Amino acid sequence: MPPFPRKWLAVLVALAILIPLLHPVMPDLVSNYRLFLVSTMIIASIAVLGLNLLTGFNGQISLGHSAFYAVGAYTAAILMDKLDCPYYLTVPAAAILSFVVGYLFGLPALRLEGHYLALATFALALSVPQILKYKWLEDLTGGVQGIVLLKPEVPFGLPLTEDQWLYYYCLIVMLILYWAAANILKSRSGRAMMAIRDYKIAADTMGIDTALYKTVTFGISAAYTGIAGALSASAIAFVAPDSFGFFLSIKFLIGLVVGGVGSLTGSVIGGIFYVLVDNSAQALSTFVKNDLGLQFDLSAYTVFGILLIVLMYLMPMGIAGGLFMAMRRLRRG
Repeated sequence: MPPFPRKWLAVLVALAILIPLLHPVMPDLVSNYRLFLVSTMIIASIAVLGLNLLTGFNGQISLGHSAFYAVGAYTAAILMDKLDCPYYLTVPAAAILSFVVGYLFGLPALRLEGHYLALATFALALSVPQILKYKWLEDLTGGVQGIVLLKPEVPFGLPLTEDQWLYYYCLIVMLILYWAAANILKSRSGRAMMAIRDYKIAADTMGIDTALYKTVTFGISAAYTGIAGALSASAIAFVAPDSFGFFLSIKFLIGLVVGGVGSLTGSVIGGIFYVLVDNSAQALSTFVKNDLGLQFDLSAYTVFGILLIVLMYLMPMGIAGGLFMAMRRLRRG
């Protein structure tokens, strides 16, 4: 999918930077809660971006990215809770550990393709929350009760609230990771990744070390998702095993498909989508029961399913692909 126009990306980044500054003018519209909600969207976008590098650009299907998200979150939580480590140092630590875990998992996964790889990552997603509950690790992970943390403090005496600083912190990390992903894909390594996705046999024939690129891509993808998990631990100030269940991986996959497979911009759109649906499902259920008088609950699962069917029918290339096609038609007109 063609990249999103740079001028529009620059405009969106400028607007994102200005959003917290509107709080004195529009305190209800730009409240601390809504800034926190946008921060969770940014974190989700990073996780979907990591999955997109693996699935969208390298062709490896994963249903287990909630496991790498959990690795990053627990790395950050343990470092802050047990070792009193500053929150900003937990991000590189989570990235390194998640990369190692992803790389090591990618080695045996080299023998697996398609739905077999999906099943292997599915098993990973199911096993990690149970491992975190294991009684021999309770002193470290907190067991079923998890770990309670403190929110990041505003540094350097900046005139910002905790939620405003958290928003800027997550935004800066996402912009760096987005820029890094764009540069990786433009490089020789990025072209090799996409060649493996499209023509694996031809890539082998051309001398590309497919085993190396697939395992490294798995590691990089896991590192991105681990960073998202570390940011989530700081933002929510709490981690527990049940927060990283299999359905979290499905949410990442839904965000990827809805936003646009093989599109960096689509990763951001997908992260925004799934957080909005997650937070709107309860309100929509209340509306259906109270205002429409229908006696059933709309869970997040139901809303995800309905919206996914509608969006895939209207925009089979995802929202990013739909926007690209719409802009191209406008230019022709």
